[in-house]
Amino acid sequence: MKTVYDFDALQFNGKKKSLADFEGKVLLIVNTASQCLFTRQFKSLEKLYQRYKDQGFEILAFPANNFRNQEPLTGGTLETFCRINQQVSFPIFKRSHVIGEYTTPLYSFLSSKDQNGHINSKPSWNFHKYLINKKGEVIDFYYPTTSPLSSKICRNIERLLQE
Repeated sequence: MKTVYDFDALQFNGKKKSLADFEGKVLLIVNTASQCLFTRQFKSLEKLYQRYKDQGFEILAFPANNFRNQEPLTGGTLETFCRINQQVSFPIFKRSHVIGEYTTPLYSFLSSKDQNGHINSKPSWNFHKYLINKKGEVIDFYYPTTSPLSSKICRNIERLLQE
């Protein structure tokens, strides 16, 4: 069965980044948008990242414009928004499709039990979160309304870091 490590993602500089580079880490993969009510979650995501990054945790952000055009930014403008305006230090990739006809292979994998073997959960909005264990398996998902700093997410991250 495939894992998230079998996929690549495009960085802002246009180069492919193999997700195998994150092998052995606990991951939280999130689709983001700059013009969404949930954009304030960037701050919580950064706090979560700072709390666990030295223990083998990474957040991977995938901006997407799939929900009411709430991610109009692209390229350097989008990167500047995330890095400067939102002050995030975790990896953020080029804008991509997380649902629909042009869904990236990674998001097709994340959202389909037929592909990932564990869950069925397509993003219904921005800031849908997938939790990945150290083996690259999709373990859980959280709806956009779930705060990144919720006790449920923190407990699950801590458990996976110990495995």
